[in-house]
This record gives sequence, structure tokens and C-alpha cells, in this order.
Amino acid sequence: MSLQDFIKPDGVLCNANARSKKHCLEILSELLVRNLPDIASDDIFECLISRERLGCTGLDRGAAFPHCRIEGIDESVAVLIKLSEPVDFESPDGEPVDIVVGMIVPEDVNDQHRDEVKLVAQVLADEGLRARLREMNSSKDLYNALVNGAAMTCQANCA
Repeated sequence: MSLQDFIKPDGVLCNANARSKKHCLEILSELLVRNLPDIASDDIFECLISRERLGCTGLDRGAAFPHCRIEGIDESVAVLIKLSEPVDFESPDGEPVDIVVGMIVPEDVNDQHRDEVKLVAQVLADEGLRARLREMNSSKDLYNALVNGAAMTCQANCA
């Protein structure tokens, strides 16, 4: 399993302008529906907001991982946004967030979907990879840095 299985090049946006966490979730919703014509971005947005109410998805050191379950899909889909300016995500460490991976998984989660969520969490925990992502200035370079960095992270940490 690799990130390329569920994060596609058109699901990566570099230097996005988000005014707030809510606006960031709106941008994520729009990216997530690009390859899901039967799902409305408003439905994804509402699901992400509901998930945020259960507990903050902001991680430490400027990264966030908003994710939720969605009815009507069979496979996980994820997207990556690098924000031009960090926003408050109510992260445990209080740092604003500029690296955001949004992910939707099927309503009926199986072991593969759990492994995909775990992989994203491991990738976002890699401090060196987050630093490389912050250096990128185009969506194409951001995607390449993500998948190459994820492969190295997985070699080092995945069983």
C-alpha cells in the first residue's frame, strides 16, 4: 500500500489561502469530490465539521488530519493542502497549521482503510517530511515530495 493508491496529483494544492479552520475544511471538501461525482462537497464538509466536533484533528507541529466516514464510497480518498499562511486548528500544542491532509473513508471501514489512515498519520508525524513539504512551491512538487517522503517514512517505520 502506498499513498498514491488514495492521494492523486489533482488532490494536492500548494499555497492555498484559507481564512480559518472552517474555510480550510471547505477547501478540502472541494478537493475530495474531484473524483467522486456522486458525492456532494457539502456532504463531505458537514461530515468533516461533525468529526471536528468529536475532537480536534489538529496534530502537533503545524499539521492537521481532518478525516471522516462517508456513505456511498468504496475506497478511501485523501488530499493534501499546504497553506500559504497557517490557521488556528486548535491543535494540542497551540501551533497554527499549514500542512493539512483531508481524508474520507467508506462508512463500513475495513482493515485496509484503517491501514491507510495509519499510514497518513505516520507520514504526518515525520518531522523531516513536513519540513520538505513546507519548502515546496508548486502542487506538482508538493505531490512528489509527499509520495517520495512517504515511501521513505514507510521503509523506516512500517512493518
